Amino acid sequence: MLNKPRLHSFILLLIITPLGFASKFYKGTGAWWFNNYAGGILYEMFWCFVVIIFFPYVTAFWVACSVLGITCFLECLQLWHPLFLESVRSTFVGSTLIGTTFVWWDFPHYVIGSFAGWVIIKLDKIGNKHG
Repeated sequence: MLNKPRLHSFILLLIITPLGFASKFYKGTGAWWFNNYAGGILYEMFWCFVVIIFFPYVTAFWVACSVLGITCFLECLQLWHPLFLESVRSTFVGSTLIGTTFVWWDFPHYVIGSFAGWVIIKLDKIGNKHG
C-alpha cells in the first residue's frame, strides 16, 4: 500500500521523469543550460523520490545526502573508462543514468537538486504529521 510520502513521490516521479528526458532535447531559450545542467537537478530529485518510495520512513536529510554522495561518486567514476562501463555508457539509458563525461559544473547542480528533493520530502513529511 502506498502511504502519503510514497504516493506523493510517485506522482512527482511522473512529472520529473519526462522533464528530465525533455531537458536533453530542449531547443529553446537557454537550451545549453537545460541540455547540460537542468537534467542534473532533476536527476537528483528523481533519485530522492525513488528512495522515498522504497524507504518512506528515513529522514529527508539522509535521503538527500545519500543521493548526493552516490551521484557525486558516479560523476567521478566518469573519469574511469574500463570496457564494461563504456559498454553501459554507449546506450541511451546507460549514458543518462551514469553519464559519459566528467564535468565540474555538474556538482553545484547536484547540490541544488538534492536540496530541492530534501525540501520537498521534508515539507511532505511535516504536512503529513500535522495534516
